[in-house]
Amino acid sequence: MSEASDADFLLSARGRSQELGAWVIGLAFTKDGRCGFGLGDGTLRIASPGGDWLTAEAHDGAVLSLVADARDGFLTGGDDGRLVRTAADGSIGEIAALGTMKWVEHVAAHESGLRAASVGKQLHLFDGRGEKLKVLTHPSSVGGIAFDAKGKRVAASHYNGASLWFVAAKEDKPRVLEWKGSHAAIAISPDGTHVVTAMQENALHGWRLADGQHMRMSGYPSKTRSLNFTARGRWLATSGADSVVIWPFFGGGPMGKAPTELAGGDGVLCSAVACHPQHEVVAAGFADGLVLIAEIASGKVVPVAPPGRGGVSALGWNAAGSMLAFGTEEGFAGLVDLSRR
Repeated sequence: MSEASDADFLLSARGRSQELGAWVIGLAFTKDGRCGFGLGDGTLRIASPGGDWLTAEAHDGAVLSLVADARDGFLTGGDDGRLVRTAADGSIGEIAALGTMKWVEHVAAHESGLRAASVGKQLHLFDGRGEKLKVLTHPSSVGGIAFDAKGKRVAASHYNGASLWFVAAKEDKPRVLEWKGSHAAIAISPDGTHVVTAMQENALHGWRLADGQHMRMSGYPSKTRSLNFTARGRWLATSGADSVVIWPFFGGGPMGKAPTELAGGDGVLCSAVACHPQHEVVAAGFADGLVLIAEIASGKVVPVAPPGRGGVSALGWNAAGSMLAFGTEEGFAGLVDLSRR
């Protein structure tokens, strides 16, 4: 695939692109189809469905994390210690200043209106009006945060495991999921039955919440920085190898089972994954800039964007699954229209 010409990739036929000039830290789509790209220079670039691009000066420093906000617009954390909401029109509103010389490293939002932001050991929870609900303290710095599908629980990874909190609890006492080592990116399965973290070592660790059963998924040549469940939670797609590594979460889960590997062979590490919001299809970005789509059942691969524009650092679908966006370490951004014609 590395020898294919640009014309063989969907970006050429169905996409549009932009040179943004700074590392793309993350991206997200709003409900109305706008795509926001958070950059290492502190700006948020917003691409509208009509083709226009807006620039919002969101942070004095780098954007460290970005998600779509609950209603519309975008939620970002920066190394200026601020949690910021940027509306679709580019206007900026500060939700909280969480301290100078502090980094808002991770943010999350739920459609109920809940927002979460981590600074060091603390996880700050806010409601849809921007009012602070509570602060949840962990034994060490938070490595990643995630809400469950219903927005009733929030999980945070940290050193020696993860903590699972009920958002509305009167007494804030977490369920601690223990496993030695440093835990970073975290995901909760769509049905709320499993929690999985990416570890500092080249492995994943998971817990089955019903009985606390541990699940260790190892064998990666590099750290896993991106992990994402398919829509029904049957598979967990991960980066960190020279293929897209997908673990089965049905029929008893991944223990004792080999993962499925898709789209490998070029010896280049997969750096980002994003599962389709409806189908068992996964998009993947690689360290050389290659972007592709793979169907899990058949293994069929569709090339989206060619190598050569920097390692893929951000990847995501719109809610309908008709648009795929990606961004790279060199500041290249692409959007590809996958709707039927």
